[in-house]
Amino acid sequence: MIKIENLSKHFGELIAVDGLSLEIPQGEFFAFLGPNAAGKTTTIKLLTGLLRPTGGGASICGYDIQRDYIKAKALISYIPDFPFLYDKLTGREFLDFIIDLYPKSHNKKTKELMKELLVIFGLENYKDYLVEYYSHGMRQKLVFAASLLHNPSVMIIDEPMVGLDPHSAKVVKDILKNKSRKGVTIFLSTHTLSVAEELADRIGIIDKGKLLAIGTLDNLRASFDIKGKLEDVFLRITEEE
Repeated sequence: MIKIENLSKHFGELIAVDGLSLEIPQGEFFAFLGPNAAGKTTTIKLLTGLLRPTGGGASICGYDIQRDYIKAKALISYIPDFPFLYDKLTGREFLDFIIDLYPKSHNKKTKELMKELLVIFGLENYKDYLVEYYSHGMRQKLVFAASLLHNPSVMIIDEPMVGLDPHSAKVVKDILKNKSRKGVTIFLSTHTLSVAEELADRIGIIDKGKLLAIGTLDNLRASFDIKGKLEDVFLRITEEE
């Protein structure tokens, strides 16, 4: 579902992503970990077509993100760490706008789904408020609701729990686990190692633009002879680098 081949991105002399290759099959919950400035967000922006690579490429469900970007993006939901919203729209108007971006999903079922999501994320009573009055957590929940409206095949998420209270974080985690079980491929970048440990089928650790290790948590523990939590594995790998 996601294929990355020798992907690189340079900003002048800075190498943000350095020859990254990775394949993620359908329904896998993949967590992408790394310290600050490791190349996580740059990789995500390359994967979603927001940046052009210096070398290599990436595809979504067989569609090259650069050459077949319309087909590829129709299958993706992208949730950035700091989402952009239209502040002069109400929550409901924003979700209607998102529905209009995906004509194939514009039907009665999608409208019903929108109503359900507003309730699930606790936004039902605020749907007619302007987004500019939403708290950061409410804005994050609105983006999650929007991301689910067109039933994406692939979800690409950068720091999903930023600004969410514990209840909302649990709602999001439950939704993501359920989507993964139903065959949706999830690529998640997070600094919260406990989230990756709880949710991910496989974990990739990146630093200085290079993929240092990849595997299940048990695989990574065995490879580095560590019996502790993901935090212990992560620190060992990044410190050795």
